[in-house]
Amino acid sequence: MTVIFLLIAVGAVVAGGFLAAFAWAVRSGQFDDTTTPAVRVLLDDTARPAPQPKP
Repeated sequence: MTVIFLLIAVGAVVAGGFLAAFAWAVRSGQFDDTTTPAVRVLLDDTARPAPQPKP
């Protein structure tokens, strides 16, 4: 029976660690721009010139 209490305590500590890591990620701006990475794939890359055919 004491093993169950130990596992519950360890699980609570791990869950608290994940919650703290998530809160840190939100406060540091990890989730500020969620639209641009998905749209960036669809945009044309004009910085690179087209390859020239070899004679």
